[in-house]
Amino acid sequence: MSFENQTVMLTGAAGNLGRAVASAFAAQGARLVLLGRRLDDLRAAFGEAGDNRLFLAADLLDAAQVAGALAAAVARFGRVEVLCNLAGGFRMGQAVHETEDVTWNLMLDLNARTLLNTARAVVPHMLARGGGKIVNVGAAAAQKGMAQMGAYAASKSSVIRLTEAMAAELREHNINVNCVLPTILDTPENRAAMPGADPTRWVAPADLASVIVFLASPAARAVHGAALPVTALS
Repeated sequence: MSFENQTVMLTGAAGNLGRAVASAFAAQGARLVLLGRRLDDLRAAFGEAGDNRLFLAADLLDAAQVAGALAAAVARFGRVEVLCNLAGGFRMGQAVHETEDVTWNLMLDLNARTLLNTARAVVPHMLARGGGKIVNVGAAAAQKGMAQMGAYAASKSSVIRLTEAMAAELREHNINVNCVLPTILDTPENRAAMPGADPTRWVAPADLASVIVFLASPAARAVHGAALPVTALS
């Protein structure tokens, strides 16, 4: 699954999953466009940028900044073949009837609107080029409502429905759109938040990255609109 001479754009690149996905694509020879809110975060995660690695600071809730990031990527590398929407967030909350607007807005912004803004910027570019791959990150929790997680589950469910809609719209244009549905990721933050849990039952970021790389590869050319569960031990 070589990505030599291909450009991969990652949102949420400075996070735990972003670092794992960037490493997995770099190992296959990809040129990386790494988006984060702050350049300092990207430098802390990856060191300095290089010939095959471009750092871009962008607020994904600002459509103009996302469009500017795509323009910078194209100016540097000429094209973007793969978009991975990794940015997102999680909040436990109250019962649905008690959840405040600030929580609803935060979850929908982080998990759905960021995806919409990147799609608005990148899809026209892929259409003009004749194809591409898009991989979104949903969550296993999107498959069933759970107490105190209504806003989060609804926002991640939106990722699935948007993925399916985009796949139906774009498959005839040689653009594959799919998403992954991981259970809990094994990160330092999750270990600190759940000290009594067994992290060996969680999903390692590197394992999820491998699935994302597969969905972005020619090997998944016949996969459209999939919402692929990624779990560790049950």
